[in-house]
Amino acid sequence: MPCTTILVGKKATIDGSTIIARQEDYGQALNPQRFTVVTPDQQPRHYQSKTTRFECDLPANPLKYTADPDADDSAGVFAAAGINAANVAMTATETSTTNSRVRGADPFNEEAGIGEEDFVTLVLPYIHSAREGVQRLGHLLETAGTYEANGIAFSDKEEVWYLETIGGHHWAAIKIPDEAYVVAPNRFNITDFDFASPDTMASADLEQFITSHQLNPDDDGYNLRRIFGSYTVQDGRYNNPRAWYIHQLFGGAPESTPAAMDQPFICRPTHRLAIEDLKQAFSSHYQGTDYDPYTNPEKPYRPVALNRNLELHLLQIRNQVPVAIAGVHWLAFGPNSFNAVVPFYANVTTTPAPYAATSGDYDPLNMYWLTNTLAALGDHRYQAAAPKVEAFEETVVAKCRQLQAQMDAKAGAVTDLSAALATTNEQMATVCQQEAIKLLGQLVKDAFNHERLSF
Repeated sequence: MPCTTILVGKKATIDGSTIIARQEDYGQALNPQRFTVVTPDQQPRHYQSKTTRFECDLPANPLKYTADPDADDSAGVFAAAGINAANVAMTATETSTTNSRVRGADPFNEEAGIGEEDFVTLVLPYIHSAREGVQRLGHLLETAGTYEANGIAFSDKEEVWYLETIGGHHWAAIKIPDEAYVVAPNRFNITDFDFASPDTMASADLEQFITSHQLNPDDDGYNLRRIFGSYTVQDGRYNNPRAWYIHQLFGGAPESTPAAMDQPFICRPTHRLAIEDLKQAFSSHYQGTDYDPYTNPEKPYRPVALNRNLELHLLQIRNQVPVAIAGVHWLAFGPNSFNAVVPFYANVTTTPAPYAATSGDYDPLNMYWLTNTLAALGDHRYQAAAPKVEAFEETVVAKCRQLQAQMDAKAGAVTDLSAALATTNEQMATVCQQEAIKLLGQLVKDAFNHERLSF
């Protein structure tokens, strides 16, 4: 099961923005990704899932939105994440765990349900707030059902919400406190849940569903992870260590051990978090511990960064800039230990070619394939590559932040703002592409100095 999610409320970020972020992983190393904008004329009016028999008519007047779909859409769009024209962000999905008690009481709808393939396309173009996103997806889950267990996040400039599917037709969602962050690996994550709180939402009969099927193991309260999730040896090896390590970076959780089953859900960081802090977390592989795969060949725990990272998005809705430039779709392709995120403006109608024109054919100038080339070389001599990669990443983000600051400063005076933002996006894409090519040259030279076929 892939992916890791990090959510941050507006009072926990360094600049007062909300951030929902997720790395999209896969069951195998390569699955090309691209970056696009879906305009209203491109949004379907009748939707047919390619995974199941689900189909429906969609509302009129959809909003424009960014998306990170698979390059090959033959199995479905899998839009992954985006920011719409109302500055509402959505990421879908964090593949989750469940248990046999829940699936016995409410089986998955494997014939005609909806899932990761469908969620963004069915929801993001039609919502004007994070709460609306929860409500729309919740209604679809109750009526159509789902064939898998997932976590989905929504944000606007004020709120961050996290929704988890429960069985085939149930769900629960919670507003992340403004001063808090969440780390969500691939297990059911929501813990303490108050059905009477204005900061929670759930399927209409969820509380009765728990009672009637005798699902609650506790005498008091509702710990949804204990009720609907899993507590397995696999969680201790695959899921819990990722949360544990990120908590060490952010300082928001008490001392624990990597495999501990009850890693906290909602945490308060010891310092306000920047994009760079989140990128460090997504690039982590237990550096500085005995569990780093580069120093421990036993690989006891699944790291956050690995060769199956497909793309990383950090969806930022800013609060201290004009609405027209508030949405920033930070993006990187490929393994996170070898890439750099770029702050693309979301209020555009086109995306830069090095990120948009991805196909299944290898192209060393395309950012998906270029990043994977860096990882293929750098992984074999990681200790030598790591300082070079760190310098590459810092240079890219610094130069892109400079371009962003210049664009922010003149946005109010620009006649065609969307075109100006697209031009800035092109400039930032070029920066990343050129710096990645420089890094590639450095890695090739280093590798050649250590070829086995030498004498």
